Amino acid sequence: MRIGILVRYVVLLFSILVYIGSCSSEVRNTAVREGLIDDEYRFGDLYRLATLSQFKSRQTPCPPAYPADGPRKPVHLYFIGDSFTEPQRLGLQDLPVEYFHRTKWDTYDRIQLDTSKTNVLVIETVERHFRDQFGKYIHELTVVSDTTQPVPKPKKTWTWQSATHELESLFSRDAVEGRLESILFFSDWALWFKEMKARLTLDWFDRVNPKTSLSPDKQHLLYYFDTDTSLHNSSFKPLPDSLLNRYIDTINVVANRYRNLGFDQVYVSIIPNKTSIYAPDMGPLPYNHLIERVQQSPRLAVPTIDIYTPYKASKIPLYESSDAHWNCDGRLIWMREVAKKLETLPDPPKPAASQPVSAE
Repeated sequence: MRIGILVRYVVLLFSILVYIGSCSSEVRNTAVREGLIDDEYRFGDLYRLATLSQFKSRQTPCPPAYPADGPRKPVHLYFIGDSFTEPQRLGLQDLPVEYFHRTKWDTYDRIQLDTSKTNVLVIETVERHFRDQFGKYIHELTVVSDTTQPVPKPKKTWTWQSATHELESLFSRDAVEGRLESILFFSDWALWFKEMKARLTLDWFDRVNPKTSLSPDKQHLLYYFDTDTSLHNSSFKPLPDSLLNRYIDTINVVANRYRNLGFDQVYVSIIPNKTSIYAPDMGPLPYNHLIERVQQSPRLAVPTIDIYTPYKASKIPLYESSDAHWNCDGRLIWMREVAKKLETLPDPPKPAASQPVSAE
């Protein structure tokens, strides 16, 4: 009898914890960090969607790309970037610079530039998000004279509409179901069943999760954002010159603004979609060659960090088999291209030494 009561209380407690986790991403993320539940992304973002065992590969950190005892240039390097430049993928240990600062797209940082150093800004985006990022005003970084001064925060006015919207976002069916699936169905035992279902669906019906695609040779798992021509992010979505020129004009304006704010150099770097490298001919429409057209445009007045060219020439795998991001070899190629640009930068001028006063 007591065992039955204990079991009921354990089940009730478990259900309460699962419910709380399904209502809060922060609770779920904390549980992952504490090892209470498995990280759903541990085998890659594409495997998480497709659960095809042939693409299952545990994600491991890459070694530092720059020697710890290597010489460092008097450069302060700033990034505006996406998931390719997240802290687990990029840091000061990878670059020959004295200081590194990264700002995520759609977040806002205040920075203070050290004028005794060479200040460099790299604006990085993966190809699929190029149109989103350069189709709007970019103000992720604000340069100020003193970052220690507090910034007055605008008062947030409460309205029934705003409160309702926040609650709907928190408790929306898709959000809650996604968190529940993450908590309950991404442990190793659950993945075995998901893999079996995915394998049968592929073998019997030649279908995969609709948020993923297979390359024509079935050797590469790809993201549907890259392959679905109905989406403006796709590698196969037509890109007329008139629209391309608008994006390039935005790059020029943004780079000029940041140079006027004190940056010595601004670069733009577009990371190729996995599809653009591995399956550029798979679409019903031709590949739009976005990166090449941007980088080769005479209209572009900003230097680029080009990895599309070395990626196309490479004979080794450059992307994780289970993920839309690059692997360590692909990352290293990009790091080398960044380092090449930094090597060409002149050192900042040394402050003039004070002249001794004459004793006469």
